[in-house]
Amino acid sequence: MTAPGASRAGRPGVARAILRRLPLAGTVLGLGLAVWLVATNDLGAVADAFGRIGFLGLAAVVMMRAAIVTICAVAWQRILDGLSPAGLPAFATLRFVREGINVLLPVASIGGDVVGGRLLTFWGVAGPLAAASILADMLFQVGTQALFALLGAGLLMQVEGEPAAELARWVLRALAVAGLVLAAFFAFQRTGAARFVERKLGALSRRFVREAEPARSEGGSVQDALDAVWGRGRRLRLLQSVLLHALAWTLGAAEIAIVLACIGVEGVTVPEVLVIEALSQAIKSAAFPIPSGLGVQEGGFVIVGALFGIDPGTAIALSLAKRVPDVVLGLPSLIVWQNLESRRGTVGSPTP
Repeated sequence: MTAPGASRAGRPGVARAILRRLPLAGTVLGLGLAVWLVATNDLGAVADAFGRIGFLGLAAVVMMRAAIVTICAVAWQRILDGLSPAGLPAFATLRFVREGINVLLPVASIGGDVVGGRLLTFWGVAGPLAAASILADMLFQVGTQALFALLGAGLLMQVEGEPAAELARWVLRALAVAGLVLAAFFAFQRTGAARFVERKLGALSRRFVREAEPARSEGGSVQDALDAVWGRGRRLRLLQSVLLHALAWTLGAAEIAIVLACIGVEGVTVPEVLVIEALSQAIKSAAFPIPSGLGVQEGGFVIVGALFGIDPGTAIALSLAKRVPDVVLGLPSLIVWQNLESRRGTVGSPTP
């Protein structure tokens, strides 16, 4: 007969095992979708379109992505400006690490953010404040993406044809749901709900872990840190962060314009490029459990690109071109991450 305590202790282990397998399952699903897309389309057309981009075109896409990630780093830094001892170089380094983990590892597209918040403590930032900055940064990032997708849906409604109208309606319905989720996420940060969750988690941990009293996190609670981030006199900094994230999403359309120009696709206007970027990113984000949107991103480009006369081979080549910066910038970022971890482990200093 199993002891009650042993049964309760086993439940978290089962939950952790399931959560660990979800990203792997998403990876397998995404790879299967990607292979199916390539197999059901003209592989020669994909290779021909990708080959026409050329080295200089891919280099320009990589440089544009590096600029976008740097802008996101500045947006993150503005959230903690005046509250953190870390400077912009730290935020820039860790923003690239966050991106590298999210696009190259099977972590369901949010694992890099968790790691980035923990690594920020290496620069002397208290753990709760680092976590609060990640929560606020994710809110701004997802919120501005929703606004960008709304812009794309609005532009798409100007396109003639039932397929465009149906896709626009689908996006608007999805954005309505996303708006409710974002409102709840904002309320979580602003109404003290984080403090309630922390108390409940603390009580839960005392049920399953044999400790008299868990130690209080250095630097107070996450809710205290969130209150500091959202405090009076910080509206300008937070507004700057929001605007920088909006700029970053918009500049993503420049990657598409570069690739289409290199391939030789003509007649695609700036509003159409914005629609392709906004809606393909929205489709990819909707499938966030699949790491890096494997297969989903390619499918999104095929669906949206078809509305503007872009054939599937070119659409898939466009998606592959946008994955080149994931590898070129992501691999060095993973190396930097491992270097930070090893230095922390051997030196033990809070500042790399």
